[in-house]
Amino acid sequence: MTSKTILTIVGARPQFIKAAAVSRALRAAPDLSEILIHTGQHFDEMMSEVFFDELDIPRPHQNLAIHGGSHGAMTGQMLEGIERVLLEHRPDWVLVYGDTNSTLAGALAAVKLQIPVVHVEAGLRSFNRRMPEEINRVLTDHVSTLLLSPTRAGVDNLRTEGIVDGVHQVGDVMYDAMLHAQKRSRETSAILRRLDIAEGGFVLSTVHRAENTDDPVRLQRVMAAITDAAGGLPVILPLHPRTRQAIARSGTETGGIRMIDPVGYLDMVRLLDACALVLTDSGGLQKEAYFARRPCITLRDETEWTETIAHGWNRLWTSSDWLPRSDIEDYGTGHAAEAVIASIRQAM
Repeated sequence: MTSKTILTIVGARPQFIKAAAVSRALRAAPDLSEILIHTGQHFDEMMSEVFFDELDIPRPHQNLAIHGGSHGAMTGQMLEGIERVLLEHRPDWVLVYGDTNSTLAGALAAVKLQIPVVHVEAGLRSFNRRMPEEINRVLTDHVSTLLLSPTRAGVDNLRTEGIVDGVHQVGDVMYDAMLHAQKRSRETSAILRRLDIAEGGFVLSTVHRAENTDDPVRLQRVMAAITDAAGGLPVILPLHPRTRQAIARSGTETGGIRMIDPVGYLDMVRLLDACALVLTDSGGLQKEAYFARRPCITLRDETEWTETIAHGWNRLWTSSDWLPRSDIEDYGTGHAAEAVIASIRQAM
């Protein structure tokens, strides 16, 4: 049996989580091998290194150490660096996740070398072209050969854009990763004791998107909205380094919000399990809140995860209440990574 090589490109926290599930499935596949490349987009230890340790992800074959700078500069440097890696390894497929600069750079570098691209989490749309992530995901979808969507809505979005070949709904690999980590986090994480917070007695929040951090007026609105929605409960805010800088630079008032350093995945899963409410502008955390069956308020004017709103687990900060709650079948049963591998095999 001739083994095929998948070169996987990751660079940011959500991609490490997704790769944990898919890389585990790839290691169990005798006919497939993986080369893992880290662009370095998230480089802080608590945003990067700890995830490889906690999630049992193989150490990257190479870290390109590219971070900081404008979107154009970062994406350009990644494109150049990834092209060198592809020319060295000549993989059969390139696999990218989600919607970051690492995603777009990996897809562009591959397609220019006529290497087929697998896009895991294809078809998501917020329909807000002001968001860099929206541009990244649209362009990546339009150059990919295999488009693996977590939801039916994603498949419908692709069909609307004229993309039907190579499209499969596979479920959500982040759900696989969450299920794998949940039991372990309850047994090993000491985050509640360390922060001296009680189960069900606090609100968990994250803020990192440029639309919320780059405008001091909006950033102040976001912080005020978090405090208001918490209703007197303490707020725990693991703080992205860029957000911390924006708060300091703008002099934004944070009230009683308790800002802490970024935490590892197992600690984050434990916080999700134990919190009363999630307030976030993160796409990944909106879903993880549902996986933990915790209500979520999204600190944005739109979301690509529309099913979380339709099923009553999520609402935008511009809305006043949640819809009636029901389970989201689209995300699957924790076997999405296996469906990813099956789809890749089918396409070869």
